[in-house]
Amino acid sequence: MHHFFKLIRYQNLLLLAFMQLLLRYGFLKLQNVPLSLADWQYGLLIASTILIAAAGYVINDIFDQDTDAVNKPKQVIVGKNISEGSAYNIYVALNIAGVGIGFYLSNVIQKPSFAAIFIVVAATLYLYATSLKQMLLIGNFIVALLLSCSVIIVGVFDLLPATYEGNQREMATLFSILTDYAIFAFIINFIREIVKDLEDVNGDYNQNMTTLPILLGMERTTKVVFALSFIPVLILLYYVNKYFMANNLLILAIYTLLFLVGPLLYFTIKIYSAKKQKDFHVLSLILKLIILFGVISIAVLSYNLKYHAT
Repeated sequence: MHHFFKLIRYQNLLLLAFMQLLLRYGFLKLQNVPLSLADWQYGLLIASTILIAAAGYVINDIFDQDTDAVNKPKQVIVGKNISEGSAYNIYVALNIAGVGIGFYLSNVIQKPSFAAIFIVVAATLYLYATSLKQMLLIGNFIVALLLSCSVIIVGVFDLLPATYEGNQREMATLFSILTDYAIFAFIINFIREIVKDLEDVNGDYNQNMTTLPILLGMERTTKVVFALSFIPVLILLYYVNKYFMANNLLILAIYTLLFLVGPLLYFTIKIYSAKKQKDFHVLSLILKLIILFGVISIAVLSYNLKYHAT
């Protein structure tokens, strides 16, 4: 069972579940608007997201056996602790369960066509593992996009079906906030995927993959990441000035500066001189922490709006 949990990256799945729980119970539930799903149905939405994401990790490990043998030999599971055949069975079972739940929820909100979202995501994860990840930046883009989709899907299933003419403006505002979080998650995860390419450059090179570090070299790629890291910093500073301070959201502004801008600036300084695999591994973990802090900020926003905003 221990190897199974490692195979499906349970820590990442817990972060995903925590994010979706906070989006609903730390934000949407506190906004006095109707929501489409009952609590247990929302639990099923989280389960569906987690199952399909877990399937993505499994299929990725199946096709990454040779690369992982070079990059992280101690962490190889498929072919070592779990046979390739068993891994395929796990992959199929997770996908059937995840897409099946998605199909049920789509009918619950009377939008059966929405089931296509789950099918497309599952198919994209398969294509990523088998071919897309080998294309320059396409794989990075896909992974980052799928994380942001797990934010948007909350609005699609919980807000959209409960929207009518009388609450359209309020629902649009809430959906735009979710979209902003999705964009932030996309940017941070996109940068993190390039950092992971820097960390895994040796194994990727042996597998004839075309990643940015292989194409440009390690030093140039770190400079590209250095430049990219200014984008989320500038966006956050713009938000702090334009929205948080202007609306007296002082607690959220301080939180953003301390827990998002601060770690991002630390990342920016460190990436410039990073050279070793260990350096890139630590920087990747910092970006994962920033995603976690970004998720928590939605609860800080709700608290600030309720008690301290003008």
